[in-house]
Amino acid sequence: MPVKARDRLLATAEELFYAEGIRAVGIERILAESGVGRASFYRHFPSKDDLVVAVLADRDRRWRAWLAERVDALGGDPLTVFDALAERFAREDFRGCAFINTMIETADPDSPAHHVAAEHKERVIDYLEQLLGAADAPEPAAQARQFALLMDGAIVTALRERTPAPATRARRVAEALMTAAGSDRPPGS
Repeated sequence: MPVKARDRLLATAEELFYAEGIRAVGIERILAESGVGRASFYRHFPSKDDLVVAVLADRDRRWRAWLAERVDALGGDPLTVFDALAERFAREDFRGCAFINTMIETADPDSPAHHVAAEHKERVIDYLEQLLGAADAPEPAAQARQFALLMDGAIVTALRERTPAPATRARRVAEALMTAAGSDRPPGS
């Protein structure tokens, strides 16, 4: 079954935006690499901004599903989010977080792309809160925000250091935070 033009545009744009940046990649390049014509592009996306928003919305859904799947596969303990991140950081194509990168590139907090990126971070925090709540962690909402801060810091540090080690360091800090908050259950129990 042939891949639809919209799907080719999304896949090509996501790959290029993540590898090179949103501003660095123009519509002409996306059209050339996707093999989709200009008229077809504009039938699906009125502007590049609309394409960016669609790419981010699709990536948000897939990334969060990946995280939940990996956490489950790693035992379901809240601390395993950092183990999942370590796996991601070890990938050769790791270029940081597409959502952090978008917020930096767009800079305008009122832009639609910035909103989608910020919503992604809030959805990740919601997932972390559910994960921590299911593990009977005290104050899961507060701990979820702490975990998200550690995750974002680990992502940026892993990009700078070009190693998965920041995820391990962030995991140790998260474990210490859980212990300090009174969640002294051993991980995985």
